Amino acid sequence: MGRNKTVRFYLATSVLAAATLLSAQQSDPSAAPNMTAEQVNDANIQLMRQDIRSERKKVVAANMPLTEAEAVKFWPVYDRYIADTIKVNDIRYALLKEYARNYQTTTAEQSASFIKRWLALDQDNTQLRLKFIPEFEKVVSSQKTALFLQIDRRVGMMIELQLASQVPLLKP
Repeated sequence: MGRNKTVRFYLATSVLAAATLLSAQQSDPSAAPNMTAEQVNDANIQLMRQDIRSERKKVVAANMPLTEAEAVKFWPVYDRYIADTIKVNDIRYALLKEYARNYQTTTAEQSASFIKRWLALDQDNTQLRLKFIPEFEKVVSSQKTALFLQIDRRVGMMIELQLASQVPLLKP
């Protein structure tokens, strides 16, 4: 992946994450009279997730050398892959919300449960990639499939790093 495109994506996700966190902290529930502060925060985060998915697709498009015929077949598989990725990330988001509510008073059992479930989600992402290898190989070469998975993993790791930097550490 070109360094310039990687840096731009990282900056975009950083700005989106920072903006969402700031707006969540400064949300004015009166701006949405029928919504709680948590609902406003959830809506802001959903918008951020949509923006990140859009940026992610742009990074993939900019770095995948697809012919027109390949692109017609590749993007529907990509969209199915992302739809399945969203399901895993929805669970991750719910886990983070649970953690945010409890991290200052977490018991040993809750801590163990949290880390096991977090690592299980990492495994789910790996299994999802493995599941989609044959799907992508039906529409593009093995080399292009490998390239896509490299790009996807790098982008995923950048998002994960940004997310992890926003999660407070447990207090022993």
